[in-house]
Amino acid sequence: MADRGVDLSALPKEVRDQLAELDLELSEGDITQKGYEKKRAKLLASYISHLPNVDLPLPDVQLSPSRSADPSPSPEAPGPSTSSASRHHRSHRSGGARDERYRSDIHTEAVQAALAKHKEEKMALPMPTKRRSAFVQSPIDTCTPPDTSSASEDEGSLRRKAALSAALAQTLQSPDYWINRSVQSSSTSSSASSTLSHGEPKTQPQPQPQPAVSLLADVLAHTRIENSVPPDVTSSASQDRGSRVDLPPAVRGMSRGQSRSSMLDTADGVPVSSRVSTKIQQLLNTLKRPKRPPLSEFFLDDSEEIVEVPQPDPNTPKPEGRQIIPVKGEPLGVVSNWPPALQAALARWGATQAKSPALTALDITGKPLYTLTYGKLWSRSLKLAYTLLNKLGTKTEPVLQPGDRVALVYPNSDPGMFWVAFYGCLLAEVIPVPIEVPLSRQDAGSQQIGFLLGSCGVSLALTSEVCLKGLPKTQNGEIIQFKGWPRMKWVVTDTKYLTKPSKDWQPHIPTANTDTAYIEYKASKEGTVMGVAVSKIAMLTHCQALTQYVIDTVCLHVFFPSLQSVMNRIHTITVPYAVMKACPMSWVQRVHIHKARVALVKCRDLHWAMMAHKEQKDINLSSIRMLIVADGANPWSVSSCDAFLNVFQSHGLKPEVICPCATSPEALTVAIRRPGARGAPLPARAILSMGGLSHGVIRVNTEDKNSALTVQDVGHIMPGALMCIVKPEGSPQLCKTDEIGEIVINSRAGGTMYYGLPGVTKTTFEVIPVNQAGAPVGEIPFTRTGLLGFVGPGSLVFVVGKIEGLLMVSGRRHNADDLVATALAVEPVKTVYRGRIAVFSVTVFYDERIVIVAEQRPDASEEDSFQWMSRVLQAIDSIHQVGLYCLALVPANTLPKTPLGGIHICETKQNFLEGNLHPCNILMCPHTCVTNLPKPRQKQPVDVGPASMLVGNLVAGKRIAQAIGRELGVVEDQDLIRKHQFLSEALQWRAQMDPDHVLYVLLNAKGVAVCTATCAQLHKRAEKITATLMERGGLNTGDNVVLLYPPGIDLIAAFYGCLYAGVVPVTVRPPHPQNLAATLPTVRMIIDVSKAACILTTQPLMRILRSREAAASVNVKTWPTIIDTDDLPRKRPPHIYKPPTAEMLAYLDFSVSTTGMLTGVKMSHAAVSTLCRSIKLQCELYSSRQVAICLDPYCGLGFVLWCLSSVYSGHQSILIPPLELESSLPVWLSTLSQYKIRDTFCSYSVMELCTKGLGTQTEMLKARGLNLSCVRSCVVIAEERPRLALTQSFSKLFKDLGLSPRAVSTAFGSRVNLAICLQGTAGPDPSTVYVDMKSLRHDRVRLVERGAPQSLPLMESGTILPGVRVIIVNPETRGPLGDSHLGEIWVNSPHNASGYYTIYGEESLQADHFNTRLSFGEPQTLWARTSYLGFIKRTELLDASGDRHDALFVVGSLDETLELRGLRYHPIDIETSVSRAHRSIAESAVFTWTNLLVVVAELSGSEQEALDLVPLVTNVVLEEHHLIVGVVVIVDPGVIPINSRGEKQRMHLRDSFLADQLDPIYVAYNM
Repeated sequence: MADRGVDLSALPKEVRDQLAELDLELSEGDITQKGYEKKRAKLLASYISHLPNVDLPLPDVQLSPSRSADPSPSPEAPGPSTSSASRHHRSHRSGGARDERYRSDIHTEAVQAALAKHKEEKMALPMPTKRRSAFVQSPIDTCTPPDTSSASEDEGSLRRKAALSAALAQTLQSPDYWINRSVQSSSTSSSASSTLSHGEPKTQPQPQPQPAVSLLADVLAHTRIENSVPPDVTSSASQDRGSRVDLPPAVRGMSRGQSRSSMLDTADGVPVSSRVSTKIQQLLNTLKRPKRPPLSEFFLDDSEEIVEVPQPDPNTPKPEGRQIIPVKGEPLGVVSNWPPALQAALARWGATQAKSPALTALDITGKPLYTLTYGKLWSRSLKLAYTLLNKLGTKTEPVLQPGDRVALVYPNSDPGMFWVAFYGCLLAEVIPVPIEVPLSRQDAGSQQIGFLLGSCGVSLALTSEVCLKGLPKTQNGEIIQFKGWPRMKWVVTDTKYLTKPSKDWQPHIPTANTDTAYIEYKASKEGTVMGVAVSKIAMLTHCQALTQYVIDTVCLHVFFPSLQSVMNRIHTITVPYAVMKACPMSWVQRVHIHKARVALVKCRDLHWAMMAHKEQKDINLSSIRMLIVADGANPWSVSSCDAFLNVFQSHGLKPEVICPCATSPEALTVAIRRPGARGAPLPARAILSMGGLSHGVIRVNTEDKNSALTVQDVGHIMPGALMCIVKPEGSPQLCKTDEIGEIVINSRAGGTMYYGLPGVTKTTFEVIPVNQAGAPVGEIPFTRTGLLGFVGPGSLVFVVGKIEGLLMVSGRRHNADDLVATALAVEPVKTVYRGRIAVFSVTVFYDERIVIVAEQRPDASEEDSFQWMSRVLQAIDSIHQVGLYCLALVPANTLPKTPLGGIHICETKQNFLEGNLHPCNILMCPHTCVTNLPKPRQKQPVDVGPASMLVGNLVAGKRIAQAIGRELGVVEDQDLIRKHQFLSEALQWRAQMDPDHVLYVLLNAKGVAVCTATCAQLHKRAEKITATLMERGGLNTGDNVVLLYPPGIDLIAAFYGCLYAGVVPVTVRPPHPQNLAATLPTVRMIIDVSKAACILTTQPLMRILRSREAAASVNVKTWPTIIDTDDLPRKRPPHIYKPPTAEMLAYLDFSVSTTGMLTGVKMSHAAVSTLCRSIKLQCELYSSRQVAICLDPYCGLGFVLWCLSSVYSGHQSILIPPLELESSLPVWLSTLSQYKIRDTFCSYSVMELCTKGLGTQTEMLKARGLNLSCVRSCVVIAEERPRLALTQSFSKLFKDLGLSPRAVSTAFGSRVNLAICLQGTAGPDPSTVYVDMKSLRHDRVRLVERGAPQSLPLMESGTILPGVRVIIVNPETRGPLGDSHLGEIWVNSPHNASGYYTIYGEESLQADHFNTRLSFGEPQTLWARTSYLGFIKRTELLDASGDRHDALFVVGSLDETLELRGLRYHPIDIETSVSRAHRSIAESAVFTWTNLLVVVAELSGSEQEALDLVPLVTNVVLEEHHLIVGVVVIVDPGVIPINSRGEKQRMHLRDSFLADQLDPIYVAYNM
């Protein structure tokens, strides 16, 4: 390695070592050219300072990065292996590092030019937000030392200085301005990361950050300030960015729940000052940019089919040539003394040329290890054949019969043993199946290899002693059962274990026929591994055909020569991969030493040798007649060949000897270039337009040199073969001359079938091409090669890619290899680990979507990675005109590897789809690449009036959708009328008539009754409270009094005390003592809104209300009078109030809806008593009954059942506060069993707690004697669509404890009517229907069969209560709808609420919810609007009166629905899909913000899985709901707020997200 002016050999050894290391780093792409020059100059500075005018030479080839995703290893040339030797031994690092198939200077320039073009368009991509702990880099496997090449201090500082000085001058080497570089710190506080700014003026160049500022940014980037706010660089001020950085003051000690930033409200009440909103704003700005015109027209949403076939673009290039004529290879020459079979050739050379060398193997240092002569090869193969046939098993029952399949398991570093085993099998007439050595039980693709062995019926494996020792073993020393493999017997073939054949034994060597000689495996695009059977005659013919091309000493890799050499008595020198890694020049040295005439190499070997050639001066390659490039079919091989020639021409290499060849597992060698005559012109190259290629046509690239592909030919097809080009998909129609298609070949020298798979064999090995009319052309069967290409001038074959790398996106073809080359040309130096990139496509929403996964260097920064990803997007967009769906970076060394070290694409894809990829960075771009969404629905103005619709329904034979509960009946007895008109009187009446009857029993967590109340006790406690109220409260009749009690009997007594005193009770949930900051403001709000004159509560709660902690969140000085009712004097009130009319207000019911609205409704005495009567009739409640209630008693039906129903009906209520379940889960179920309860009421939260907590303990509960067979009805009280999945799992889980599956049902109530449906005892069982979700989004109901695609199961919400009428109404026209139509549920009933007490916030909107009339049909009836969508369906079941039963199905709340793309979505449907997407999603919630769909998912697994969820969530929502997710937020379990009824508070979640209070693990902004 001579440098001008510096004698490098005179330098000290460590300097030489460092220089060599540098060269390697440059060759591996781990350092930029600039970095290389700097470091090299620094190293040599002290040695050349005194020499005049020395300029430092650089390696004489421009480097562009490259990669190692080895496609399925072809037998002739196995790919690289990645177990790299330690860096400290100065060995060259793994060749798995960069497979040089993608190196192309022209392409690199093209990519950089394309990126430069984008520089002007400023796109502000919001960078994902990541919690610090989510930056977990998985440990690099032990075999690969951490890559320290660019982490040395001096380079770091150099790089910083260089970046500062050159940032303005360079547009591409420095991160370009496509993403604006404001001072970006990496994420410092837990939930925010640096954000890319937007909105800067475009006129002036970016000001350069001052060094001080950038140092400050560096400091910030490397410190984690606990609980402080990171510098917010998102404001879009147009000031000079570089001069100053505004850092908000650090906020110390803020808890997670508190707001981190001062709030600013926009018009719609959404805080805007948060970091999150800014990012969303950026995302919106990005999405507003005009998209490239979509590839196909928008698809219209037909109710039957979502996607229609796109209209073809008239400008698409179309093939114009004539139909191709099959191309013939030259005739196969006839040689007189040609052996009848390959074994015969071995026998001949073994006998006549025993001393002649057959194979030389090298040791790890590159020195010859042993040479196998033809004599030894013959005698050992003979011994093995004899042993296999005669020494395994007994004489009568041999283990192997001729024709059986045997696996050969040998490492590629031991070709000698492999040859002996191969020929031994041929001589024994058993069929060898060579496979790679399995390294662990869970090898990538191990299961598929198992499938291969199974389909070939392999049960015996041959291996060497050394290899056997290295296989993974179980505890007792047996070889483990590999995943998916059949049971195997292992046979060691080392010579010492073989038996010498007896004198009379001779192997049977028949003339070559069509029987299978060996089976070679091939992996398909889908990952299945199949065995290609090669017949004896094909093997012989293949050798014969190649012999016309190649004869002489060969220096090459393993498989192909083992046949060719024996045929022609060639001496083969194999260079194993381990040697190539240690010494990349080893094969060149062997050619030099042995004067080899033929060398068989891959592009990567050319590249390595070229990089290392400086170490060898005196190398002469003039002996080479053919340098066969085994993967010459890869279109990117041309630059490796050129560069190699460039370097070694001076060492005697002749340009005409480079012979690229094309091979395929099915057809073996397809084509090979012959060595040209000396001085003859070299074959021309094709420069093709990538745009044309994507449409499958050949167009010479003239306009845009950036999107050109240069391809070299692979010579002519093999002698004796016939070739045509057919369409790769569909029937094998012949292509036109200017069309790209799959090469099919007819030859005796190819594979014959996929062993054991007749179906696939037919479509691959027996293809008869057809013409345009579809008629077969001739009767000759062709074999599909899996190569895409065309025939050029002079019948030269050109290959542009492989079927397995083909990605069909929107009808256009893209080649995975081309995309890899483009991604690698985007300077991956700082980001991609050893150029390891995988490209594949996944099918999402009726089209293929491109996914790129790369390994990220351990030292890559968040910024660099994100920047690289965004630039790859641009480059691929510019050059290939295709959008990427997902770009993911995974930690180094974590992608599954093929046995030879490449990336196992199928396993990678599988991991991606199953959520096992564990990326550390991800960028999804569904907005840009999903162009086939249905057109957004335009809502048509309703021209047809409600009357016409009604008439239309009647004409169509549809009845009006309404349902009526049974009659309430009339109460005759005067005494009863008085008792039933006011609850206060009912209690007095019961205290008089039946004083000792126990009405209430309160249980604690142990199931022990801590408090009971008889009718008399309850009456007396109520009187005491009344007396105190009259004395101390100073209240007037009709004043509102807040009751603040934990769930219990005190609450009930206080309620009746208020009724006795003539004041209006308002029950409020007490604040949570551990979370006052969140819960006390709600209490305060209800007290203020209800204008309460007084608060009744317990002593502990009174202390809390006045505590210092409470003062932190509300003003405690302005509470109304607080009275504690714990120890009241025994006093009776002077009189008990009796309301003058039943229309007077009985109580106020306050509740916060899931949309965050606080509403209070007025309940009159008449409504209360009819509601209680209705429930009594429906559930058949009498004094002798016991009912268990496990509900929150503060609002809705829960309050009615807890406080009112028992007093009215006289049944005994056993009260279980839901909080007690947290300390003792089984308390509710054991109460049901212990008291033999027939009717029980609970909430969804209680049911979910029992399902999740006790589901696995049913056996234990059964053993304890728990029996639920007594339960007749278990009703879930809710104001939402029934949760079918939950009720079904509850029924199934507790079926073993005797719970009847018919017992579980649901109720439905709303704000305007607390109880509309309740499954009683008399009605039929609730029915379930399946509706089509697509129709539901269009506000239509279409009933489908169970299991239909896109079907949604809905359960009836219980039987309609007596006295209730329900009708389904069009919310816009207010006209009645027909049966099975979706509309708003309106209700008419004597127990409707009498109106809103107040609505906090939106008074006008809700004024018409009560006393509304239909616009047509029955104008006199007054209805209340529930704001819920649903439909009524007449079922076949009969109700109590013998009529057909009308079932009410609730679909969801109108206020909660999301309007997206003109369609109506129910959040729960999207959430159900999301929760199904991955096992680690515990819960999810969705909401919209500025037309973006935001999905929040709770992660129950490790944080490593957080980024796996992003693509899965995006996929499932796109597939099932045809929506693109805008933002995916991954949070910890328990972050999604849930109210006491178990409903998600989506609006609270939205506000917390926008105020940046969620502390998310990861936030992904989908582009």
